[in-house]
Amino acid sequence: MIKNKKNDLNYELREITVSVENLNKYYGDIKASNSITFKAYNGDVIALLGPNGAGKSTLMNMIAGYLAPSSGKIEVMGKDITVYPLETKKNIGFLPEGAPLYPDISVKMFLKYMAELRGVSKNELNTTIETANIREVLNQKIETLSKGYQRRVGFAQSILSNPPILLLDEPTDGLDPNQKDYIRALIKQMAEDKTIIISTHLLEEAETVCNRIILIDKGKIIADGNLEDILKTAKAKTLPEAFRKLTAKED
Repeated sequence: MIKNKKNDLNYELREITVSVENLNKYYGDIKASNSITFKAYNGDVIALLGPNGAGKSTLMNMIAGYLAPSSGKIEVMGKDITVYPLETKKNIGFLPEGAPLYPDISVKMFLKYMAELRGVSKNELNTTIETANIREVLNQKIETLSKGYQRRVGFAQSILSNPPILLLDEPTDGLDPNQKDYIRALIKQMAEDKTIIISTHLLEEAETVCNRIILIDKGKIIADGNLEDILKTAKAKTLPEAFRKLTAKED
């Protein structure tokens, strides 16, 4: 595995927000997660990269507490998620792949409902609406929205309570180029005081938005470092080339 270089000598002095230790998830004989171990720090924007079926979404769901691991340990803000499930979940904003929304109510009603569940004030709700840039569709039913707008509504609910940790599974899926640029810029801005973990199959997104890449294949972490680390270890000039080399199937 690639050792993650720390260009900032004080990197490890920053707060550890997510700690994953020897995490496993089995479905019968299939190992969706295989002895995964890593730490995430405040200020990290981590891209989870890997081929389809590599285990990225499974890992995200376990960190979020939506899926129980077969074994291993996950700590969020220093607390074990199995011992303190409600307390740790309060620190996480989660945008799952295909985020569940209520199709027959308006965007405004959905976000107001989610805000009430989380104890979010009206001012914080309005700030979220402006941040996600969805005011123009507030009164539309969710089922009438384009895929891109539905994704942005899902993104809005994930940041409602301004949590210190964001888990975003394919956050720009379905967005047009302008919307992608907006969300990517927003993620980089929010990362100043958060930990953001993004599962994506877009290598461009990993390069432009993230300061760290965790490459997963067949349920295992096979690389963890910045872009320079990944390219050096793969002996590649570009991230697509490195991705192909590091995830190539053995004959």
